[in-house]
Amino acid sequence: MEYAAEKEAYRKQTEEIVLQRKVKRGDAWYPLKIGKSYYNSLNQLVVEVFRQGDEEIEHNFEFGRPVAFFTCQSNHASHPSPSSSASSASQASSASNSSPAKIKYFPFTATVSYVDGDRMVVAVPDNGQLIDIQGAENVGIQLFFDETSYKTMFEALDRVIRAKGRLGYLRDLFYTTSQKAETFTFAPLHFPYLNRTQEEAVNKVLRAKDVAIVHGPPGTGKTTTLVEAIYETLRRENQVLVCAQSNMAVDWISEKLVDRGINVLRIGNPTRVNDKMLSFTYERRFEAHPDYTLLWSIRKAIRDLRSHRKRGDERFHQKLERLKERATELEVRINAQLFGEARVIACTLVGSANRLLEGQKFGTLFIDEAAQALEAACWIPIRRVSRVVLAGDHCQLPPTVKSFAALKAGLGKTLMERIVENHPETVTLLKMQYRMNEEIMRFSSDWFYGNQVESAPEVKYRSILDLDIPMTWIDTPHSSLFKEEFVGESFGRINKAEAELTLLALEQYFKKIGKERILEERLDVGVISPYRAQVQYLRRLFKKREFFKPYRHLISVNTVDGFQGQERDIILISLVRANDEGQIGFLRDLRRMNVAITRARMKLIILGDASTMTRHPFYKKLYEYIDAL
Repeated sequence: MEYAAEKEAYRKQTEEIVLQRKVKRGDAWYPLKIGKSYYNSLNQLVVEVFRQGDEEIEHNFEFGRPVAFFTCQSNHASHPSPSSSASSASQASSASNSSPAKIKYFPFTATVSYVDGDRMVVAVPDNGQLIDIQGAENVGIQLFFDETSYKTMFEALDRVIRAKGRLGYLRDLFYTTSQKAETFTFAPLHFPYLNRTQEEAVNKVLRAKDVAIVHGPPGTGKTTTLVEAIYETLRRENQVLVCAQSNMAVDWISEKLVDRGINVLRIGNPTRVNDKMLSFTYERRFEAHPDYTLLWSIRKAIRDLRSHRKRGDERFHQKLERLKERATELEVRINAQLFGEARVIACTLVGSANRLLEGQKFGTLFIDEAAQALEAACWIPIRRVSRVVLAGDHCQLPPTVKSFAALKAGLGKTLMERIVENHPETVTLLKMQYRMNEEIMRFSSDWFYGNQVESAPEVKYRSILDLDIPMTWIDTPHSSLFKEEFVGESFGRINKAEAELTLLALEQYFKKIGKERILEERLDVGVISPYRAQVQYLRRLFKKREFFKPYRHLISVNTVDGFQGQERDIILISLVRANDEGQIGFLRDLRRMNVAITRARMKLIILGDASTMTRHPFYKKLYEYIDAL
């Protein structure tokens, strides 16, 4: 159902959505500047492209995603000029609605090989079609429907359904309550730098024969615990597989493992592109291998031979075969060495189907952020292992499911949730948090974690100002001025007056603290809204407001999903919803709100219309809790 819904949404987007909207949603780059083309270390023909539009817009391009190039026979108004600023976007989009541009797609699919800011490297088929793009005018690029991920998930499910042996055993275990997960027995190990529940979690991971779960509420040091568990596992096993749903989550855990002195081989492309991250990617290691220059020259010889083939050259095939054999032999040798040296192989869940991992088996699989991963995606790497460790928090962000019917039919239920329900004996809840002031943490702990989370003494009373109240709810006036508005078909909602009030609230709080102290202590701020339209509007306001100029590097504005796994000294949340019916839409998904309110270390300011929000029991309780502080 999800596959059909996404395919249909993609078809609609390709055929019906105006180009300007695709650009605003981050699904297209237009106009593009085409850079140089070359063969990369994996022998793929790639081309560099640069975004010329508004760099404020967050885009959705990432490694491995399929893309399509297009040209736009524009009716001038339909596309922004490279210099057009975000403020003119609204005029441009209204203009573009009146006269849609004609878009013509190039007849091939390409793949994102690397993205960094406004530069992207795209792998294209090596069949001469690149020349058409390089010679064309008004070229753009947009995301293409990702058939491969779905195919990989379907394939994994088929194999799991039919599986016998170890995979079949794990499937039956995860789906039943009658069978208990098996464990080893040994005396607990002590780790002086971990707290009691973290230590318990690492011991549970080491004892597990089948499965263990590390349930980490916000700020409880889940990553620290997981890194320790991986480190200890590597004292007993030669190599482990570490996966997560997103590239960003894989980067995060990989970086921590590298800091711990572990040899990590990262399959796929890191999103946070810095030298440290790049140095342990497969491509960089491959290029750095002493045999690589020889391999490169053989590949070049193959290309030259093909392009200068003479008619009637009988020895052509012999020469070609000899060179190809030599190249394959070198590739196999380099690969064997890279995989032989690595202790951790790290990739996304779907990335674990990469041909580089063909035939590889591992003792243990660690899945980080497991509560955000579709179950079908988790089974892809589970096929290669004999036991699984899942870490995450099913009370925070759920997996993204676009089809409501699929969600109702159960696609939103993750493998982690299933195992937590069926085998509570495999779960360790981390109970000591090191991020938030006690009063910010208390509400989340009561509502989501059965009041089991405690604050570490060093953060319990942390605050910016003396006698400051850590949480405040600014109730917006229930007037027509503060009503939510609807933008675009699926672009979301916006509340302009509330956005202005958000800036005002931050400005007043900054004045209380004082400029010198903010800059000296580098107090950082996160401004969160569940709606992308509100986020983009807030960004534009911050850019224009003179007062915030000295603090720009300290303020980030993003959606709840954009703040997953992050924290800030001060958090402001603009809830947007304000209507007479008490409709709050997807704010009913309380896991999102749990993420939003637990990003703050010392101060949390919520802005929203209480009369709309408090018709829901969660927000009523939250409002009353803050009011009583």
